Amino acid sequence: MKNSDATVVASIADVYRLLSACFYQPETAFIEEDIFGQLSEALGVCAPQMQGKATLLGVGFREETLDSLLLDYTRLFLGPYEILAKPYGSCYIEGEKVIMGDSTMNAKACYLEADFEPAEDFKEMPDHVAIELEFLYLVNFRKAEALVAQDTDAVTKHESLRRAFLQDHLGHWVTPFTEKVREGATSNFYRILAELLNGFIETQKV
Repeated sequence: MKNSDATVVASIADVYRLLSACFYQPETAFIEEDIFGQLSEALGVCAPQMQGKATLLGVGFREETLDSLLLDYTRLFLGPYEILAKPYGSCYIEGEKVIMGDSTMNAKACYLEADFEPAEDFKEMPDHVAIELEFLYLVNFRKAEALVAQDTDAVTKHESLRRAFLQDHLGHWVTPFTEKVREGATSNFYRILAELLNGFIETQKV
């Protein structure tokens, strides 16, 4: 494989990392760290047809107050009474009321195989959307490194992990999840984020 392939895969990794950040509690750091500019740049390399969505995502973030975004985030993903878009894979793979099911344990096994540990300060279930996106970032990042090093065995290993995880986990439940986000969101930001996430995952199911 050519080094240009590594550049594309590294950009894919960056998209996963930045999308994951968007599913954390909204804060001013989203603007300060230029998350949306970085996302647009990465999509320009690996999925240029979706680059405009990143620009719209930034507009959607800026047109809301931080308090209104926090309220929408809470309604969608936290509750307290009803969670409009449960951000856990098991709720879509095994049933709406299932938390920490067999699919969650399988996700944890994938993390163990790849020596991946979610951030200690993010106290969520292992199949939370942000964590699954972080895992896909790691797998693609390591694949890009292996491409540069021309380590065929490592490329094969991380490509296998990538394909299996998309098939059995995030790629399996992203569509019903993002539909619920679009239906429940009051802000353009979360509606656009849902469209961008679902569209990008579709480009990766190969």
